[in-house]
Amino acid sequence: MKIVVLDTMPLNPGDLSWDSLEALGELVLYENTAPEEVAKRIEDAEAIFSNKVTVNSAAISQAKNLRYIGVTATGYNNIDVDAATERQIPVCNVPGYGTTAVAQATIAMLLCCTNHVHHHHLDVQDGKWQESESFSFWTKPLVELSGKNLCIIGYGDIGKNVAAIANMLGMNIIIAQIPGRPESPDKTELLEALAMADVVSLHCPLSEMTDKLINAETLKHFKKSAILLNTGRGDLVHEQELADALNNDELAAYAGDVLSSEPPAADNPLLSAKNCIITPHQAWATKESRQRLLDMTVENLSSFINGTAINCVNL
Repeated sequence: MKIVVLDTMPLNPGDLSWDSLEALGELVLYENTAPEEVAKRIEDAEAIFSNKVTVNSAAISQAKNLRYIGVTATGYNNIDVDAATERQIPVCNVPGYGTTAVAQATIAMLLCCTNHVHHHHLDVQDGKWQESESFSFWTKPLVELSGKNLCIIGYGDIGKNVAAIANMLGMNIIIAQIPGRPESPDKTELLEALAMADVVSLHCPLSEMTDKLINAETLKHFKKSAILLNTGRGDLVHEQELADALNNDELAAYAGDVLSSEPPAADNPLLSAKNCIITPHQAWATKESRQRLLDMTVENLSSFINGTAINCVNL
């Protein structure tokens, strides 16, 4: 079996071994693949893997030997699933590999907004503590999380992990009702939940109902002292309206690991907004998480080869 990986960098920049995948066939690795290169690179492949490279219907139709498409991620919107289904080619993704990593990153972002560790480290490096007359020195307000309300929007595996850690910090958990989802007695109506929250954390899927869920209207319901966290999807927030709220002191802080376009344009309004922390979509990318992803990727293909059950999204 000829196996082609179209973009190795997100999964394995060099610190993991490809041996387990290579054991399944002739392995061809590409660090990245431009859109115009996809069809040529997969034309004689039997199995292909993509993290974010788009594999469209034209490329699939030209790949006459193609029997299997693997996505080294949870989302599979970069694959033309309909074209694959038409040819009875399974499309297999890997859900759940980054749950603990993303939950950890979410809490790390929250602590950045409340304890400002790196900010105060830079103060020390800049000599500000040395110039102070006091033994204890800070230039950003320090916030204790115990007793604060955390509103979680999207109570799946990641949301539940975030809630468990937050509980250990003494926080009260509010589970918000997502628009368009069946109502549940353990969930609080969205605007009511936002009004109660000291911290709001986004973990819901991006859909028609959640696209730009956080916008000028919903932001009006936030406390001015509230912190917003986003390790979900960039388009869960209206970036310009969120930046306006930050710059007008209508929201205390925002920390996000995702943006609407990645890598971002230089004029993305959140890059220059006040009290805004942006990290480059790496909350999932601990070595342990990427090893799980690779292991599950190999397991999916091995199961396909052996004719056993696979984690297939389309057949």
